[in-house]
Amino acid sequence: MAKEHSFDVVSEIDLQEVDNAINQAVKEITNRYDFKGSKSSIERSGDEQITVISDDEYKLNSVLDVLKSKFIKRGLSQKSMDLGKVESASGGLVRQQIQLINGLTTDKAKKVSKVIRDANLKVKVQIQGEQVRVTAKSIDDLQTVIHLLKEQDFDFALQFVNMR
Repeated sequence: MAKEHSFDVVSEIDLQEVDNAINQAVKEITNRYDFKGSKSSIERSGDEQITVISDDEYKLNSVLDVLKSKFIKRGLSQKSMDLGKVESASGGLVRQQIQLINGLTTDKAKKVSKVIRDANLKVKVQIQGEQVRVTAKSIDDLQTVIHLLKEQDFDFALQFVNMR
């Protein structure tokens, strides 16, 4: 019997790297001249939520740009951040909540599965909880699936793990 090869498609975020990106962004904000005297801050509240606070909406956007650049440098996808609306906070400050997206929902997994099935490759696709398992007899077919998924412009981040 021919050996089957597989890999999993997931949407995960490394929380340690998120902490590192936040710490680097906070360090840059405290050292930048345009933020001197500003009450700008970035905090992680809970496992999958970040709170950004600043003096006004312009500075809030600047803080978000710094945070996004640190995400990129740490190898984190910006698609894993769901930006909330800008709210007023006490003391004349503005606040924005950022929800970190961790895991594939059923709808997202179905989108990934549909793209793979529409390619008419000799692979099997299974949705298993918050991941999609792709199985084939040929490693080349699996690499074609990975390349196909990387070309797609999903509104969420994808990683490919457990290649066997």
